[in-house]
Amino acid sequence: MAKQSAGILLHRRGGNGPEVFLVHPGGPFWKNKDDGAWTIPKGAVEADEEPLAAALREFGEETGFGVEGPFRALGAFRQPGGKIVHAWAAEGDADPAALKSNLFEMEWPPRSGRRAAFPEIDRAGWFDADTALIKILKGQRPIVTALLAALA
Repeated sequence: MAKQSAGILLHRRGGNGPEVFLVHPGGPFWKNKDDGAWTIPKGAVEADEEPLAAALREFGEETGFGVEGPFRALGAFRQPGGKIVHAWAAEGDADPAALKSNLFEMEWPPRSGRRAAFPEIDRAGWFDADTALIKILKGQRPIVTALLAALA
């Protein structure tokens, strides 16, 4: 069975149409990547966990923010690596400058025997639809497109 992940695509009304809240992965691999590297706040669905509950938990862990419904199911999206991302949309607001992500640990530099901690998410931002489709990972573009269709 494919790995399951779940996330929330937060959106708000902007002056030129909807804006979406995306996050940038932390750690050395993503440090210098921008276009095609951003994501919705999401993470693994644990055994016996409802996907929406996982999406809400992950949103909080990755951003430090809570999010309230109503939640609109956008669908399940197969990623290039085979993982399935279950996505919901919610209207709301969040201040990217107040981002507070949890940390993960990894060996860094590689094969050094030393471990370093990095934020799971190193920054966040609000993007209009056209910019979001450039910034977000290719496999998650259909999530943004599904939101836009639902809002139309």
